[in-house]
Amino acid sequence: MDTYNKINEARKILELPEEATFAEIKKNYRNLIRKWHPDRCKKDQEICKEMTAKIVAAYRTITAFCDRYRFSFSKDEVDNYQTDQEWWASRFGNDPLWGKVAEDK
Repeated sequence: MDTYNKINEARKILELPEEATFAEIKKNYRNLIRKWHPDRCKKDQEICKEMTAKIVAAYRTITAFCDRYRFSFSKDEVDNYQTDQEWWASRFGNDPLWGKVAEDK
C-alpha cells in the first residue's frame, strides 16, 4: 500500500475530513479510544481490542505524517489563515470610517 492510501485509510479510521487541524486529530482520536477501549466498551472484547489497535495504529500513521510535513510560514501562507477580524484590521484598521467597524465586532 502506498503512503497516500495508508494515510487516507488512517484518516477514515479516525473519522477525519480531508482537512483537519492537530486539535481535530487529537479530539477524534481521544473520542474513539474512549468509545472502543476494552475497559469501557460494551461490545465483544475482541472487537473492542481490534478497534483500539486500529485506532492507535491510525493515529501513529497520521502523527508520523504530520511530523514529517513541512509547514510554510511565509507571509502569503500565514495570511491565508487570518481570522475575519484580522483580515478587516489589516485592510481598514487605521481608517477612521471603516476601521471602527472591526472594533465593534
